[in-house]
Amino acid sequence: MEVGFVTSKGQLVIPSKMRRRFGIKPGTRVNFLEEVDGIKIIPVTEELIDANIGFMKTGGKLLNSLMEEKKRERDL
Repeated sequence: MEVGFVTSKGQLVIPSKMRRRFGIKPGTRVNFLEEVDGIKIIPVTEELIDANIGFMKTGGKLLNSLMEEKKRERDL
């Protein structure tokens, strides 16, 4: 079992061994999933995104919509 710490600002320090194993780099987005027995942390990496492409079977419409939204956010 690896141990991490929470700072006074509420930031979580993930052990370096786990960051390397799961491809977590500075700026990597993580999702927190609340479960009955605790919290699951899921890093949103390129591999996760690639593995889930097409699972909603939208024919690319959802991806295009997300890309347009991201472009709008950058233009702000």
